[in-house]
Formats: sequence, C-alpha cells, structure tokens
Amino acid sequence: VPLFLHLPGASEEVAPPVQQCFMVPKKEINVVSDMAKWKRSQAYADYMGFILTLNEGVRGKKLTCEYKVSEPIEKLVALLNTLDRWIDETPPVDQPSRFGNKAFRTWYAKLDQEAEKLVSAVIPKHLADAAPEVAVYLKESVGNSTRIDYGTGHEAAFAAFLCCLCKIGVLRVDDQMAIVFKVFNRYLEVMRKLQKTYRMEPAGSQGVWGLDDFQFLPFIWGSSQLIDHPSLEPRHFVDEKVVNENHKDFMFLECILFITEMKTGPFAEHSNQLWNISAVPSWSKVNQGLIRMYKAECLEKFPVIQHFKFGSLLPIQPVTS
Repeated sequence: VPLFLHLPGASEEVAPPVQQCFMVPKKEINVVSDMAKWKRSQAYADYMGFILTLNEGVRGKKLTCEYKVSEPIEKLVALLNTLDRWIDETPPVDQPSRFGNKAFRTWYAKLDQEAEKLVSAVIPKHLADAAPEVAVYLKESVGNSTRIDYGTGHEAAFAAFLCCLCKIGVLRVDDQMAIVFKVFNRYLEVMRKLQKTYRMEPAGSQGVWGLDDFQFLPFIWGSSQLIDHPSLEPRHFVDEKVVNENHKDFMFLECILFITEMKTGPFAEHSNQLWNISAVPSWSKVNQGLIRMYKAECLEKFPVIQHFKFGSLLPIQPVTS
C-alpha cells in the first residue's frame, strides 16, 4: 500500500483536523533482541512504504525533468540552503588529526539550537505542535557531533523527517518527484559538503564491502530513475565518460562521480560492491537488489537502527492495518 493513501490530508486539499498528540521521539532499540519490535512496528512499515512510494514516483524520470514544486518544497530547500550557508560561516579549524574536524561541533550546535525554528518555518501554524517531534529527525540526519561521523542511519533520519512531513499533510502525494529531486538531492549536496569540509568519518562503514561510505538511498532511487533507459545500462556507470555526460540527469551517476572524486585507485578495488552491481543485466534488477540489500545491510542492522527514534508519527507499536 503506498504510504500516502492513509495519510491525513493526502487527498483532500483542506488542512486535516489533527487529533494527534505529538511527542518528542525517543530511543526504543536498546538491545539486539529489540530489533524484532522494530521490524513489526508501524514505523518500519511506514518508513519502508515511503521509500518504495518514492521509488515508484521517480521511475524512469530525469533529475532535470518538469515536476510540480509546492511551497513546502521551496521552504525545505531554503532550510537546506541555510545549513549550507552555516558551513561557509564555520570553516574547519587547524588540528593535528586529519579526520573529524572539530568545527563540525560548532556547526552542529547551531543546528541543535535552531532546528525547531527551522522546522516551524516549513509547517503551517495549525501544526506548530508537531515541530519539536519533527525537528528531532532533522537534527539526527546530519551526522554525530561526538564522533564527527556520518552514515546510512543519519540518512535514514532525513528520510524519516520527510516521511513525518507527509504524515502531517505538509507534503502531499503530488510532491513525490520534488521530494526526491529537489529536497533529497539538495540534502545530498549539503551532506557531501559537510563530509568534505569537516573530513567526517564514515559511520559503521563496511569499507570496500559496503555499497558506499556514506549514502544508500540515492542508489535505490537513482537506479529506479534509470529503469528502461534507452541506452544506459548498468555496465555503463563504471565508464567515466558516461558519468561525466549524464550525472546531472541521474542521481546514481552523481553518487558515482562523488566517489571517484573522493577515492583514488581502481574503481573495482575501492568500491567492490558497486563494481559487482555493474554486471547486473538490467536497472530493474539492480533496483530490486538494492532494496533487498538496504533492508538487510541498513534497516536490519542493530548498530544502525539502535539510534533511530520513535514518536507519535513513527511509532514503535506493532502495525495496526
């Protein structure tokens, strides 16, 4: 079931009456055996439903194509532009260690302080009570300020942030393409800038055996974009020329470009999993495989999910429907 079907305000244009008691999300996964609770939860069903709805929404579409851009989408882009500007205002400091620049903590402290205000600017007045709950996911989505690292758990928090905005009716079913192409893509640009500027460590990286040090979702949605492409096949993404000519249209190729900028040596060595994927015959097979891999390698791994927070919008309670 596409997630948007049971959302308040997904179809009707009027502001939904909110009978919701919002709450500040909290940690619920404390030991490995709690993972069963997560997999049965409404949060897991809604999160996965959201990811898959967007996967269908961008299928066969270029980043550069025409799509509707609503006011909440514009506001989310403005929010991300603010985070970007703060990076410029917080240059890295001189320090002995090469990785994990401590200036990230200064940048993060600003977000920590301003997050609720930033979120309040995106949501309508009658939903103001949701801001503290939704802001938690924004704060969790940019990396860890103690360890100065970033990984797929942080990326999942950003998807959860967007999912919550859908659940309260701020984002709607016709925003799907803009959610991925405008908002999530802008988020990726800001995260790449954070990773580069503050030399962030990959969180829970599997090194050469992982898909990527930092992201996963743009590979899923990016492979969906390429389904049924008339000429680009999975074998082409390891070709530098193809990447250079097409990366502005396809999120998957943007990811490949960033990896090759950041890493040296043969692609097959530094990104073995991706190299293997280039041998898969079709993009739809790649897409299906990546969804399975995402569940297994990210959503079902305790080190990643132990940090996920649960509230009224993404509840730990078992699925009701």
